[in-house]
Amino acid sequence: MTVKAYGAHAADRPLEPMDIARRAPGPHDVQIEIAYCGICHSDLHQVRAEWAGTLWPCVPGHEIVGRVSAVGGHVKGFREGDLVGVGCMVDSCQHCDDCEAGLENYCDGMVGTYNGPTDDPPGHTLGGYSQRIVVHERYVLRVKHPEEQLAAVAPLLCAGITTYSPLRHWQAGPGRKVGVVGIGGLGHMGIKLAHAMGAHVVAFTTSESKRENAKALGADEVVVSRNEIEMAAHAKSFDLILNTVAAPHDLDAFLVLLKRDGTMTLVGAPATPHPSPNVFNLITKRRSIAGSMIGGIPETQEMLDFCAEHGITADIELIRAGDINAAYERMLKGDVKYRFVIDNASLST
Repeated sequence: MTVKAYGAHAADRPLEPMDIARRAPGPHDVQIEIAYCGICHSDLHQVRAEWAGTLWPCVPGHEIVGRVSAVGGHVKGFREGDLVGVGCMVDSCQHCDDCEAGLENYCDGMVGTYNGPTDDPPGHTLGGYSQRIVVHERYVLRVKHPEEQLAAVAPLLCAGITTYSPLRHWQAGPGRKVGVVGIGGLGHMGIKLAHAMGAHVVAFTTSESKRENAKALGADEVVVSRNEIEMAAHAKSFDLILNTVAAPHDLDAFLVLLKRDGTMTLVGAPATPHPSPNVFNLITKRRSIAGSMIGGIPETQEMLDFCAEHGITADIELIRAGDINAAYERMLKGDVKYRFVIDNASLST
């Protein structure tokens, strides 16, 4: 079947309307009419070929929410009318150690929601900037938020799980001091989630103007990272620092804020590498720099349920499909609080 979408035909061309093909649901497939799709910074990197391997046409989008419109004959967990989500992956090998542990996101055969290999035309997956998607039931998630919050739920499928997974893995909670570097699409979710987990949350920003915004999101304290006195006041005090910044910067400034055995986890993915950190800042306190990438399907469902229980959604600006290119330019300037979400109904108008 043919559906309307927004995508790009080359790295130097803007996104534009196009028609794409979607397969009919197979025995284990769920067909979803997409209501909303979040815009992730990685969409921009991919569509402009700033990361290697972009395939054309590229239809981005992996923060997908909508309603089930059909299911295959062997699907047991979903039925027509259910509110559901799809995140950053739509397939994996399903039999490796990672998949069996529910960590499909680390499977070497993980297939991204867009730009991944598939038998469907055109030979690679096409994402959520479209009217409809068909996904194997294993990779479909149940949404328990009220329907009126659905647009603000969409970014949870990437920004939410990208921050939730490391917070859970490094045990953010009562009695733990957690820093969140950057107050953007990822960072604002990190603050909300760490606060809901019961941690003492310190937000780091380069902008004085974001101080009150960060407190409103749930930060107990806010540090302007350009202020040496404010930074020094937190030396050797953090259990965990979640670094969400997607641009190269000095990691040492934050490493020295970790206590012994503290960890700074990188979840922002810059187009070029960070400057190499000073090894002595690591070895003298047995500190660690780590990385984390989304979460597996079980943990993503756990995150969605946690957010529904605690009333957590993303702060969004809803846009029409025709405004995607302008939104990309604004995203580059940091001109959004804090996530753009496409109203997919506008694809048909």
